[in-house]
Order: sequence, then structure tokens, then C-alpha cells
Amino acid sequence: QVQLVESGGGSVQAGGSLRLSCVASGRSFSSFTMGWFRQAPGKEREFVATISRSGDITYYADSVKGRFTISRDNDENTVYLQMNSLKPEDTAVYYCAADRTRRALTTLGYEYDYWGQGTQVTVSS
Repeated sequence: QVQLVESGGGSVQAGGSLRLSCVASGRSFSSFTMGWFRQAPGKEREFVATISRSGDITYYADSVKGRFTISRDNDENTVYLQMNSLKPEDTAVYYCAADRTRRALTTLGYEYDYWGQGTQVTVSS
């Protein structure tokens, strides 16, 4: 079983930045494709970003492209989400997720096997 623990959420004004971290337990982290998702109140969970096992390939939702950066450190079993130029519409609970099966990147939440508990990000105008 893999456990994912997110941190780094908080409250920030529009235009500010936050860096989310997600630490994975176990020794198989480098074999997982990793992703970040978010869910705002009253809305469905949505894809934010994903990164390949080695970290050389990334993919972003159009809504965050150019503002957010996903990265990973396989030696530290950690995936990051650097969020810049934050907007009020970025307010949500952010979740990291791990896909142990597919080598290809996926934006579909149901294809991820493990999920963290989430961290709240609030952006005020």
C-alpha cells in the first residue's frame, strides 16, 4: 500500500504563489506516474497536471498552463506543484495521485490508484 501526504496549501492573495508537496511512502515511487487534481466546493474533481515516471514529460490543464509547474524528486519520493500567478478560481482542495499501472500520462482520475488526503488552497481577490 502506498500513502500520499500533501502539504503546502494555504491562503494567498491573487497573484501570489504557493508550492505544494506530496510525499509518497514505499520504495516504488519512481515507477508511478504522478498527478495533481483539485476540487472546488460544489464542483467535480478536475485534472491539473501530470508527470511521467522519470519527470521528463509533463502535461497540464489549459486553465493552469503557463502558471503551474509539476516536478518530482524520485530520490525524495516527492512530487511538487509550483503555483504562480494564482487566481481566485484556483481555490480548491488539491490532491496528488499515483498511477502504478500506466507508463503513459493520463488525465482521468479513475485511472489513478492512490490518492492523498488533500490540501486546501484559498486565493482571495
